[in-house]
Amino acid sequence: MEYNISNIILIGPMGAGKTTIGRQIARRLSFDFYDSDREIEERTGVTIPLIFELEGEEGFRRREEKIISDLTNKTNIVLATGGGAVLRKENQQALKRSGTIVYLCAGIDDLLERTSKDKNRPLLQTDDPRKKLQSILTEREPIYRELADIILQTNKMTVHTAVKELEELISQKSKT
Repeated sequence: MEYNISNIILIGPMGAGKTTIGRQIARRLSFDFYDSDREIEERTGVTIPLIFELEGEEGFRRREEKIISDLTNKTNIVLATGGGAVLRKENQQALKRSGTIVYLCAGIDDLLERTSKDKNRPLLQTDDPRKKLQSILTEREPIYRELADIILQTNKMTVHTAVKELEELISQKSKT
């Protein structure tokens, strides 16, 4: 399929499927795939939990802003952002001007199930991950919705189904 879209930017909470779906849709579109969190780890040589431990969330967000600035200057990419990337106005502006923003959303139970065993999620290393995730969603949901050109609910959807549906939504969007 031909698309009149330069980049696909995936936003949403941790566990919504940004990386998994992003890799697949990039392959289908013959775009390069980038995950902003993986880029941070590759460039720093350390894990995100270690960055949080040493520099706090603010230090991590500064690094994230630099990576997003770099990546949004590329074309023909699919970019999976970290869940909190949308918190900074600079990131919002860079994402908006660089491509079509897709908000992948899922219910809290699905998100918890998908993230429960992942120790690479420093914000969820707490006594009450559900409460923390709910708090994160309350803060970020309005931003995700405001930025989104396309919203895709990924709840119990298989990756294959989500990719097919997203491809159809992108196709419709590129015709408008």
